[in-house]
Parts: sequence; structure tokens; C-alpha cells
Amino acid sequence: MTEQAFIFDRALLARRLDRVAPLASSHDFLIERVAEDFAERLAIVKRRFDHGLNIDAYHGLLSRRLRALPSVGEMADAGLSPVMLAHCEGPRVLGDVEALPFGEGSLDLVVSALSLQLVNDLPGALIQLRRALKPDGLLLAAVLGGDTLKELKQAWLIAEEEMTGGVSPRVAPFADVRALGGLLQRAGFALPVADSDVVTVTYESPLALMREIKGMGCSNMLAARRRVPAGRGLLMRAAEVYQQLFGLPGGRVPATFEIVTLTGWVPHESQQKPLRPGSAQVRLADALGRVKDKE
Repeated sequence: MTEQAFIFDRALLARRLDRVAPLASSHDFLIERVAEDFAERLAIVKRRFDHGLNIDAYHGLLSRRLRALPSVGEMADAGLSPVMLAHCEGPRVLGDVEALPFGEGSLDLVVSALSLQLVNDLPGALIQLRRALKPDGLLLAAVLGGDTLKELKQAWLIAEEEMTGGVSPRVAPFADVRALGGLLQRAGFALPVADSDVVTVTYESPLALMREIKGMGCSNMLAARRRVPAGRGLLMRAAEVYQQLFGLPGGRVPATFEIVTLTGWVPHESQQKPLRPGSAQVRLADALGRVKDKE
């Protein structure tokens, strides 16, 4: 049996969330976008979700939005940071998605806004979430995809190569939409869907973007990161490269965020199922011929 990969320092993530909690609402524009999207998606689902859970709930914005829906009952917020959880409303659970304290088949709905990409064992976490959901329960999760902060990643790589002769991990390795969709299937979810929304935001400067990331509590938490902070010279060179490569007229710079939304249902007999091979009532050749005759 192989050991679990330790990619992210989850204890560091908890401490950073504690630190930024008082100003969390000043840096939550991405979570607000996810909350509005999830509310629209759930509004058209013709069933009720009596017991829901928001994983790594940040300051509870997503839960507050979903509680307003008539189809959603109790929503609990779970998270690593006790200071951040204090900003949430309703039931709260201090815990890690990597070791969920929920019984099998105890939830109707699990949601997550831009947190699962920072889990060390994402396949294992998805399996846990599937087990915690009842049959016909729904997982709705938004994660950051592979194009996220591609400009910042390139600027750091160039600056470090120039100034130190090598590079260190600074931007998290985000998965692409196809890989994420495959993980849902491997975890046992039915009707899996993964769709991508690319959001481009502009900032006054690269340093303003870096301050935003720090304000989110999401600056470098890779386990393999250099433990010595970047010097001012390296920081300014990275900002200079960013401006040179991606600067817009007027001086602002763009930043890309790719939001991948994962939807998966726990299997249930009421769900649509693919037809058995050979069970079609009309031959494909006949169907194509009929379409052609209508042209």
C-alpha cells in the first residue's frame, strides 16, 4: 500500500484562514459567483434536500444563499478554521474533509466552493462524500481548474529562473476538467458532469493580485514550498515580468480563474440509466436515412 501524497500543508491553510477571517467578505467575489451559480442550478432540481453540508465553508456565504431556497432545509458548515467558522450561521462542524465526521447515508446534499482543489487525497475525499450522501443525494462542488493563475505562474517561473537559476513550487497544480470528471466516476457517482467557466479579472498591478490571493488565505501552502520568504528583489522582478507579458493598455493586468463545477448523484433506482446494448427499437442506419429523407 502506497503512502498518501502530501501536497498541501492543511495545518498552514487553517492558520491562514484564521488570520484573514475578519476581512473575508472583502475577498469573496469568486465564492459569491459560485453561490449564485449553485442557487440557480438547485432551483431547477425537482426534489427537496433536507440535510445539507457545506465543505470548507469559508465564512458561510454559500450556505446563506442556499438556505434561502425552498428546496433546501438545514445546511451545516464545516471547516478547518474556528475563527472563520465563527462567521457562519446555523450548525457548524470543525473538521477536515479528509476525515469527515459524518455517518454513511446521513446527508441529502453536499456543496463545496473552491476548496477541494487543496485536498491532498481528492479521490479519497470524493469517496467519503459519496458514502456520506443518501441514495439520490447530490454533490455540487466548484474547484479551481488548470488555467487558474496561469499568468502568475509563468511570471514566477521566469523571475526565479533568472535570479536564482532554478524554480520552486509557488502556484498550486490545478487539475483539468476532464480529469476531474473522471474522478467523479471513479468515486462511484452517477450522472457525473464537469463543466468549466473561465473568469478573467483585472487588477491595478501584479502586486494587487498577490495581495488579493493573500487576503483569500490562499497564498502558497504547498508542502514542497521554500520555507524562506521570497526576497523583495525576486518579488519585484516577478511583478515586472507579469506586467511586461500580460499588461493591458492603461497599466492594469489580467488574472485568469477557471472554475470547474462538478455534479454527481449517488446511484438510485429512480435515475435515468443507459439502454442495454442491442435494446434499440430502430436501427441507426434507418434513423439516419429518415433524417436524410427530410432534408
